[in-house]
Amino acid sequence: MSNLTSATVQLYRQVLHATWRSLVKSWVSMVALIVFGLLFLGIARIAAPLGMAGGFLLGMLNALLVGATLRLIEQSLSASRTLGFKDVTESFGHYFWDVIGVGFILWLPTLLLDMGLQANPAYGQFLLSAFLLLVFILLNPAPEVIYQVRHDSTLEVFKTSYEFVLEHWIEWFLPFVVLILPVVLSPSGLQEFFSLSGRAGRGAGLDFLQILMLPLTAIGGWLSYLGLDSEGQEIVLLLLTPPVAMAILLFRGHLFASLHGSSRRQRLFSHQFGARQ
Repeated sequence: MSNLTSATVQLYRQVLHATWRSLVKSWVSMVALIVFGLLFLGIARIAAPLGMAGGFLLGMLNALLVGATLRLIEQSLSASRTLGFKDVTESFGHYFWDVIGVGFILWLPTLLLDMGLQANPAYGQFLLSAFLLLVFILLNPAPEVIYQVRHDSTLEVFKTSYEFVLEHWIEWFLPFVVLILPVVLSPSGLQEFFSLSGRAGRGAGLDFLQILMLPLTAIGGWLSYLGLDSEGQEIVLLLLTPPVAMAILLFRGHLFASLHGSSRRQRLFSHQFGARQ
């Protein structure tokens, strides 16, 4: 058990070092996240009165921005150079149809459950929350699967994500638990968790605003835990959300790359072998 704990700690240490190196070289991606966020909010205000057409427009924009973000993360993980603004402009169009495909497959069951919620609020809410929590868990690594694993269809993305979670659920979700621990331990922690997992589950982590909401929620939880007043929190949240969002995406990318294709036994053996050297 102690060897497994040591191997896991070593894994996280290596991933954190790799995340820092990538973060330093991809500062332009943080700027891009801010611009993407402002662009999305601006278009959302324009699209709001357009009804179904507006929703379609926002869906296309979301896929464009999420795909571009995944491309920037992909380049940041392996880049031997500092990314520039040219990389940002060239990222548009990448993984667009992958994001659309995942969203489309999840759209129908979510729509049916939303309709059931209207017909039977109590039972419908339970089914919807359970479904979104299941999607949040089983498709949590879907963004990383899209840009790191070769796939020929959206169903392969689902299958790979599901198999990855079954094999590596402890190592994958432990950092997430630590990140949102103050939120979960708050008086309304359970409600906050289901709200967070529900929002993320609707898009399998491929909703652009939810990419920013996780760090925003986590930072807010830690600031409240430390006793910082609400006025001070607003400034800190504004300053920290973009770099923390980028750090989370990079950490997830490096962690997925370290875990995918390996097993807990292989990592334990590698750790024990390295300790003898």
